[in-house]
Amino acid sequence: MAFDSLSDKLQNVFKNLRGKGKLTEDDVRAALKEVKMALLEADVNFKVVKQFTNKVTERAIGSDVMNGLNPGQMVIKIVNEELVELMGSETTEIAYRPGQQITIIMMAGLQGAGKTTTTAKLAGQMKKKGKSPLLVACDIYRPAAIEQLQINGEKQGVEVFSMGTNHKPADIAKAAVEHAKKNNLNVVILDTAGRLHVDEEMMNELVAVKDAVDVAQTILVVDAMTGQDAVNVASTFNEKIGIDGVILTKLDGDTRGGAALSIKAVTGKPILYCGMGEKLSDLEQFYPDRMASRILGMGDVLTLIEKAQESIDEDKAKDLARKVKKAEFDYNDYLESMNQMKKMGGLSSILGAMPGMMPGMNSKQLSQLEGAVDEKKLAHTEAIILSMTPEERANPKIMNPSRKKRLARGAGVDIAEVNRFIKQFEQSRKMMKKMPGMFGGKRGRNKFPF
Repeated sequence: MAFDSLSDKLQNVFKNLRGKGKLTEDDVRAALKEVKMALLEADVNFKVVKQFTNKVTERAIGSDVMNGLNPGQMVIKIVNEELVELMGSETTEIAYRPGQQITIIMMAGLQGAGKTTTTAKLAGQMKKKGKSPLLVACDIYRPAAIEQLQINGEKQGVEVFSMGTNHKPADIAKAAVEHAKKNNLNVVILDTAGRLHVDEEMMNELVAVKDAVDVAQTILVVDAMTGQDAVNVASTFNEKIGIDGVILTKLDGDTRGGAALSIKAVTGKPILYCGMGEKLSDLEQFYPDRMASRILGMGDVLTLIEKAQESIDEDKAKDLARKVKKAEFDYNDYLESMNQMKKMGGLSSILGAMPGMMPGMNSKQLSQLEGAVDEKKLAHTEAIILSMTPEERANPKIMNPSRKKRLARGAGVDIAEVNRFIKQFEQSRKMMKKMPGMFGGKRGRNKFPF
């Protein structure tokens, strides 16, 4: 996961600061030297790191901080505020044209950054917000890109406009805008061609598209895994054609996070969204304050709540709470709760967004915890439940040795694994029955079905 290494290092620095009752100027300078090294190792732009640490040092070495009741906490607060400032302070939305005017958005980027998939993801986000988008296949060099856009557009329920590979991108863009006008579509998203590196031919083609149609926003898609190269690409595109914002892809991967912390400071252009997975729903609005909280190990509860609202059927959650309260929780419900957790990104995603959930736990330990409930085991559990008859799923009490043997054969697992799961299930039922406050009892309400 992005920022894991940086987050661990910063948390270690701050742990030492919190442990000191009173801070000296040397304590603060030593801590910020470690912060500087951590940022450089995370591939943050050198000039950005220098400016960042100078600003934090200037604010932290003052009488108000040094003589305060909790100086360590004050220094952490300053680092958090400066991180937010570094990434853009405020969340930036895509700017749409007013009234009935069509908003034309041109997507640009190098090959391999995930531009075509991101374009479809963005259309899906717009559709959720009540817009009527049209995806336009302007990559005439890769027939596979056109096909990919059509497949993903269909999955998102968004129309895709294509004229094949025998027309110029500028002409395709003009025809697409006319099509949008006739069909009352108010956003046109142009998926342009990428190349392996920035070249004059690609830039000229993008300029031609801009000359042909009234592009309202040019959005650059960059791969967060490429670190400072992503920042250099963003700077070049901005100088050559002008960009209005950036979407960072693969931020869920093993990236050091330097691009996310450098792009705004170097280019002056905001990060609009970040790709957090391969699914078409895995595109998150970029919130600088939430990202800073993640980096400093403070969690991101607001994003978790939003994921829950999108993923969880409230009626199902209420029904589940009622069943748990009355000890009617069955294997169907268990399967449903597993599916809901998957939709929210899995156990590590949920725990990582909850500050203080696992005190002192670093990213490696969090990964080990998720490993205890790894995908393979979850798949086995799912296979066991799916091997049950409808009657067995609805009535856990009828389970007996012969049924368990049949389940083991059906799921392709050892009988011991079936016995372990059923024992855990029964223990979970008993525990849930004793905890009404967590599941809609008198002490509180909770819509989470796990």
